[in-house]
Amino acid sequence: MDLATIVGFIAGVVILITVLILDGGSPVELIAHPAPILLIVGGSLAATTISSPLKEVLKLPKLIMLAITQNHFEPLEVIELITRMADKARREGLLALEDEAKKIKEPFLQKGIMMVVDGVDPHQVREILESSIHHMENRHRRGAGLFAAAGGFSPTFGIIGTVMGLISVLKQLDDPNQLARSIASAFLATLWGLLMANLIYLPIASKLKSRSEEEVQYRYMIMEGILAIQAGENPRIVREKLMAFL
Repeated sequence: MDLATIVGFIAGVVILITVLILDGGSPVELIAHPAPILLIVGGSLAATTISSPLKEVLKLPKLIMLAITQNHFEPLEVIELITRMADKARREGLLALEDEAKKIKEPFLQKGIMMVVDGVDPHQVREILESSIHHMENRHRRGAGLFAAAGGFSPTFGIIGTVMGLISVLKQLDDPNQLARSIASAFLATLWGLLMANLIYLPIASKLKSRSEEEVQYRYMIMEGILAIQAGENPRIVREKLMAFL
């Protein structure tokens, strides 16, 4: 699990509840009226579904898991592996890497090494790997965009909920007691709209963008290592070049 995501969310909720109590309120008030919550969550997700392809929207549970789990990149291990392969390639030739390449667990690295072993032109190797990174980055951008869109719709639906609540308030002007409760419920919609946007939707979008940038850099590091092996560079130079990415 990604502690930053979990700790940040818990801290946000604790601060919200603490401030609410200090202002003389109660945490129960946040969920006392389920209608605003339903409007904000359901409305923002519905609007996001309208603005995005359905196949992308269906990935929301997977994207949430990506935001709360830790990336399993091991750049130091990959650098050491590439350095060993660079040394072996200089001593025994590129064809000597074929058996070792089949044992590589990192699919991107394995794909690149197999192209090198097959004698693919270095320019083509770079183009293919860069194209793979580019399309991966586009997929990640679309995923983060879903939560960014939901974060934009959420406050608007909060305002819609408040307006709907105030319309109800105007029908109860002859009952002061009911009037106060209706006004509180109306403004609760605005609170939930802002809360969902700034504590859930937008932070998840930013986290997914950060994860994407990390993976893009990781793959560019691997690509440079593959091309260095193909060029027959000194293993020590290869290692120093890749360490610069860290």
